[in-house]
Amino acid sequence: MESELLSLKLALLAFGVLRTPARIAAALKAGGRDAIAQAARAAESSMAANSDLKASQLHSDGVRAVIYGDSDFPGMLVANGKPLAPVLFFKGNKDLLYSDGVGMCGSRHASRQGLIAADRCGAAVSLRDLTIVSGYAKGVDTATHLAALQNGGRTVIVLAEGIDHFRIKREFAEDFDPERTLVISQFSPTQPWQAHAAMARNSIIFGLSRALVVIEAGEKGGTLAAGEGAMKLGRPVMVVDFGDATPAGNRMLLEAGATPIRAPGALHAFLDNLPRGPMTDSPVELF
Repeated sequence: MESELLSLKLALLAFGVLRTPARIAAALKAGGRDAIAQAARAAESSMAANSDLKASQLHSDGVRAVIYGDSDFPGMLVANGKPLAPVLFFKGNKDLLYSDGVGMCGSRHASRQGLIAADRCGAAVSLRDLTIVSGYAKGVDTATHLAALQNGGRTVIVLAEGIDHFRIKREFAEDFDPERTLVISQFSPTQPWQAHAAMARNSIIFGLSRALVVIEAGEKGGTLAAGEGAMKLGRPVMVVDFGDATPAGNRMLLEAGATPIRAPGALHAFLDNLPRGPMTDSPVELF
């Protein structure tokens, strides 16, 4: 318990003193946890007391933290020796941080056809003992999380806001299972939802995933950016091809080299051949 509280306090101090993920990551890379502690000692004394109180509150609510450089920081979130996010707050089944996952993303305003595809793709992933990783937004994200829970699978919920704001949505009331769910946030616990944060959390979705499945992407926006980011990181990207009804963003990703899903069999074959187990650091420059 003491080590959990210390991790929470250091994570809170990192945001309180250094504020931005880039500065936190640089400090951790240069000096590890000691760099955060040293920066905190130079700050106002009230910050340490506030961090102690907040850490205790979070711990009582079941929240924990992992910090880049620690042995339990997920290797999937390190690219070219740098973390995709330097601090993660989480609640739920921590084992899912290290499980073989498939990212799922798509429009908040998905078509009926898109929601059906999301449900089917989510079920296919879950039935192969793979964890679904998605962003908890309405539309495609919700459909894929629910597909996992309703098919006995596991899911990782990646928030676009601080973990203080997490609530179990009405749609999840009957199916939510904390033993098969992990909620994570790369942001300060009190940070509200912001558009740029919704874009930033995409790197955690595809970072934790063996591959990314794109259901419906517009010609701009977060889903298209997620597909592009996953390809840059070297993650396989599969995109649903609806024929003449294929959205503009899907077409753009397919033209960029993503693998089309034109029938369930294509997805099944892809998932059946997806590599599993530890992944090495991705040799790409993201910062």
